Amino acid sequence: MQSLETVADGFFMPECPRWHDEQLFMVDIFGHQVLRIGEDGAKHVVHQFEPDQDAGGIGWLPDGRLLAVEQLSRTVWSIDDAGASLYADLSRFQPHPLNDMVVAADGTAYVGGFGWDVWGGDTYAESSLFRIRPDGSIAEAVSGMKAPNGLALTEHGDRLYVAEPGGAQLRRFRVGPDGSLHDEEVVRPEGDETVPFVIPDGICLDDLGGIWVADPVNAKVLRIGPEGRADVVIPFGSGHPLACVLGGPGRRTLFVTVSDITSKSQLTSRPGGCLQRVEVEAAGAGRP
Repeated sequence: MQSLETVADGFFMPECPRWHDEQLFMVDIFGHQVLRIGEDGAKHVVHQFEPDQDAGGIGWLPDGRLLAVEQLSRTVWSIDDAGASLYADLSRFQPHPLNDMVVAADGTAYVGGFGWDVWGGDTYAESSLFRIRPDGSIAEAVSGMKAPNGLALTEHGDRLYVAEPGGAQLRRFRVGPDGSLHDEEVVRPEGDETVPFVIPDGICLDDLGGIWVADPVNAKVLRIGPEGRADVVIPFGSGHPLACVLGGPGRRTLFVTVSDITSKSQLTSRPGGCLQRVEVEAAGAGRP
């Protein structure tokens, strides 16, 4: 495997990388931006949230509109050339910040969040995963989850993986025709001697059944093979890898968002996050 290469830097908290329409997108949570990153690392602002709004997960509807989570107001916004408009308001379901999101091919969106005031110092509590149907209806998809974070759908959209850093595990569900989730399975990824407990944050899938897991606590990105054990471990000398996605030619480039902070209380005026990449063997599959 080749060495990690920095694509772009100067982010406050880079997260949620996505490969869409042969282009790389991501968010800077505390920079309040949705970004498209050029092949040369140039940053193109797709949407600028207000200073009191934190960007979260992103995805695309079948008609091409971009959906973006705003964490603090617990809302999802639709973004196109005409601007941004409110798409879904989850505030009546969710009292604390939202987080990541994945959008299925039919437009069904799955959104996770926190069961406590994550930046305010409250005590950890379990939270729910929510489903937004294309008709705008909102429902609790799964309750009692351990801080649902990164989400990934298989190529045919029939399985959903959800990272639960609060439980050092993943959950896998069968996706019903109406977007409902069934047949829950817990996947406890095994690391190596340097990673006794894998703490999954952002995730993505490859076409050989592997799950790439960004683990900010252990400062590593791991490929978890179909048998549930890590067969590739990529250490990060500095910074915390928060999320990853497979893109580039043939979707064999692993892009990783790396932050120098893990909490809003550590935020300074100096943006120290970056986007890195490395070539891998198996191609990306599914979403994100």
